[in-house]
Amino acid sequence: MRKRYAVIGLGRFGASVARVLVEMGQYVLAVDVSEARVDELAPVLSRVVRADCTDPAALRALRINEFDTVVVAIGDNVEASVITVLNCRDMGVPHLVAKAQDEAHGRILKHLGVDRVVYPQRDMGIRVASNIATGGIIDYVRLSDEYGMAEITPPRMVLGRSLQELDLPHRYGLNVMAIKRGNRVIVSPRAAERIAEGDVMVVIGSAGGITRLQGE
Repeated sequence: MRKRYAVIGLGRFGASVARVLVEMGQYVLAVDVSEARVDELAPVLSRVVRADCTDPAALRALRINEFDTVVVAIGDNVEASVITVLNCRDMGVPHLVAKAQDEAHGRILKHLGVDRVVYPQRDMGIRVASNIATGGIIDYVRLSDEYGMAEITPPRMVLGRSLQELDLPHRYGLNVMAIKRGNRVIVSPRAAERIAEGDVMVVIGSAGGITRLQGE
């Protein structure tokens, strides 16, 4: 299901999150105070706007409360980050993700009611984007612009079916590298192996294929 995301702050982290969400077929509003960053990303994102989100009027004009998730990815200006988070909370944003510079900043954000605090030093933008957009993706490693490796919770449609029946390489451009089943790890599973509830699939292939499989 296509959702609406707003990413506030288009530094390296924010731009990465915004780009990946767009690649996954989501609608993204990207916002930054820098005209240069806005101009750079305008050709590749759904909508890019120059605005100062520490100003509540700017957020009201953007109708920020109508977005499913807002990611506050403001850089090294902790004050601007905190004020923007407060503004988003006051406007009733339903799900708020915010970047923290360090543990102290993170504690402040949690006290302000942020649903998820992320630390760019530990969470690559690609992993954060995949997680907030697709709940079934446990982890994602980007191999290139088009390909990645992911640990996923199998969607219901694959349960009880064999890898041969699923034909993931042909249908989704994906290969199953392993299946985690409890304490066991089945490496290079056979075509006759059936996916059971509680399994975790380790797949490699196109980023689009991973997203389509999770949408089933």
